[in-house]
Amino acid sequence: MAKAGKEKGVIFDLDGVLIDSGPAHRQSWYDLAAKEGYQMSDEFFHNTFGMQNFQVIPMLAGKELPPEKIDEISDWKEQRYREIFADTIKLADGAERLFNELKAEGFLLAIGSSTPKENLNFVMDKLKIEKFFKTIVSMKDVTRGKPAPDTFLLAAKNLSLKPENCIVIEDSLAGIEAAKAAQMSIVALTTTRRREELTDADIIVSGLHELKAKDFVTIFKAQAA
Repeated sequence: MAKAGKEKGVIFDLDGVLIDSGPAHRQSWYDLAAKEGYQMSDEFFHNTFGMQNFQVIPMLAGKELPPEKIDEISDWKEQRYREIFADTIKLADGAERLFNELKAEGFLLAIGSSTPKENLNFVMDKLKIEKFFKTIVSMKDVTRGKPAPDTFLLAAKNLSLKPENCIVIEDSLAGIEAAKAAQMSIVALTTTRRREELTDADIIVSGLHELKAKDFVTIFKAQAA
């Protein structure tokens, strides 16, 4: 019997999808702002969550900064994030079950994240989930971050799949915009956004624990109809 997911892919975002990293990122941004003398707010954090640091830092500083200064600030912020998160990180409920279900159906799995490579390595080391993914795309692999589609397009390319044969799982508005620009179907999670903000998605759920492999089969069938 042919597997339903043959020549299809599922691309997972990291922050807010596979891990609840929001509180640790929020605290690290506040710590960075205090260190650098910037004004930080929850509204700013909410509006920029899912974007890459090189996009966020000049906005936080309120001015253009030399690339080397952005790199220095970004490195400090991410090191602080890893320090805060090291003792509490855990995989999202239902994630490993979903990985196994999708792979059993023949789906190829990928991660497409705006997070720095060091953070991805930190998560893979802590959670031991790298074995589930054929490719992992991070901030350093693309020149344009979300909401540009580059992250997801590269993930699809690495899976040897056409973009329309991939479904993205996202929580951020920047990520959903990126997936839409890549012409991929979208599953949105309400882990960091309100349901009414996620209406561009094909389906909306509260977390990975609500998803089953058959949901992805249904999306592809509807797409082909």
